[in-house]
Amino acid sequence: MTVSSANLPKISIEAIVQRIFAFRQITPLDRRLLKSAVLDGIDQNDRVHINRVCQGIQNGLILVVE
Repeated sequence: MTVSSANLPKISIEAIVQRIFAFRQITPLDRRLLKSAVLDGIDQNDRVHINRVCQGIQNGLILVVE
């Protein structure tokens, strides 16, 4: 089932990142929520959170789940 960004709830990037690190995985829903949030515009603080996720994936701390 495909979920459009219009149907996604508005959740802060910080909350999404906290969930990703709590479970040590990023799900397809997490990715869609992040993309939706980025499309709405991000500030420097949000960029820091997104960079943490990217580094976590690169370092093997976060599993990418399909």
